[in-house]
Amino acid sequence: MTRDEHMEWCKKRALEYVDAGDYIQAITSMASDLTKHEETKNHKGIELGMMFLMMGKLRDADEVTRFINGFH
Repeated sequence: MTRDEHMEWCKKRALEYVDAGDYIQAITSMASDLTKHEETKNHKGIELGMMFLMMGKLRDADEVTRFINGFH
């Protein structure tokens, strides 16, 4: 799987959690899935997402969706 294909797979899985209303799991799923590909395993967004969660910055579906879709 290419990096781009993997990134889209990560986003799709994470957004399924957003649709279910589980924003914490959406971010942790994205972070976990990114670590499963050589080219994304050290993506800076992993740490950023965890910091945002701890700071309460990702509170609703729009914020979490925007964050997830912002990954490149």
